[in-house]
Amino acid sequence: MPARIVGTGSALPALCISNQKLEEYIDTTDEWIRSRTGIEERHIAVEETTASMAVSAAKAAMENAGVKAQEIDLIIAGSVSGDMCFPSLACQIQGAVLAENAIAFDVNAACAGFLFGLSIAEAYFTSGMAKTALIIGAETLSKMMDWNDRSTCVLFGDGAGAAIVKKDEKGIMGLVQGSDGGRGDALTCQNRPVNNPFVKNPTDLDYTKMDGQAVYRFAVKTVPASITQALEKAGVDAGEVKYFLLHQANIRIIEAVAKKLGQPIEKFPTNLQKCGNISAASVPILLDYVNKSGKLQKGDRIVLAGFGAGLTWAAAVLTW
Repeated sequence: MPARIVGTGSALPALCISNQKLEEYIDTTDEWIRSRTGIEERHIAVEETTASMAVSAAKAAMENAGVKAQEIDLIIAGSVSGDMCFPSLACQIQGAVLAENAIAFDVNAACAGFLFGLSIAEAYFTSGMAKTALIIGAETLSKMMDWNDRSTCVLFGDGAGAAIVKKDEKGIMGLVQGSDGGRGDALTCQNRPVNNPFVKNPTDLDYTKMDGQAVYRFAVKTVPASITQALEKAGVDAGEVKYFLLHQANIRIIEAVAKKLGQPIEKFPTNLQKCGNISAASVPILLDYVNKSGKLQKGDRIVLAGFGAGLTWAAAVLTW
């Protein structure tokens, strides 16, 4: 498949909130959060916006890849928490980085958004419609939380991750995607209701609601299955993979996936301890962390996997 990641970038809000700090505002404890999720702290936007973090991550990825704005001909932003209904987040990024030659649009696939964007870029490359893509996952989830609901608000954080992807004969080796809208009510947040001269509804905005057990059951079954499918497509054995970079939702999910794949937990880097769940931004932020830490060498085989609301999921086997 003709798509290779050649640069990464990320951005997090300046304010970092520990579990202990949350105890001052919410009826919860550090022990409760840490033991159930593995999360210790998260970054929360104050002055930052989804667009501002996305732009910072995009510029960092461009610098890391050595790519100029004029070279980019495709921008895809994965997000469920854009600042605007329109223009799209991708178009805001395009204007900020001066990528005037790019096609720009958003994808809403929740926590799988970055992987869906990567798949779309690969299809554009195959069709000859693009050669260089900027793929971003960016979220300000803190604005979508009910901060009186201790079962959800403690899980999420804000931030953005980005990657520059180029048309190349080596890169993506196998990729699978899926969705199950029939189970979509496990994780929801309603948009503004219909409200016009012909019908009146409350104008209060809704907040994120989650059936944690349903999401857990979905993840521990679907994620290892999708990774296995992607590995089979790529003709790669799980033992050949250096790292499995999973969506950072819950340490228990990651441990369960590692066990089902029969792979050591050391192959599953995590940053959820410091970032929490950042939906579409989770995978690219972790990828940037692993890349900038010098843990990846050219030719390494890695797996990326995202899963979340929709329900949606995707997994990709890559050569670095």
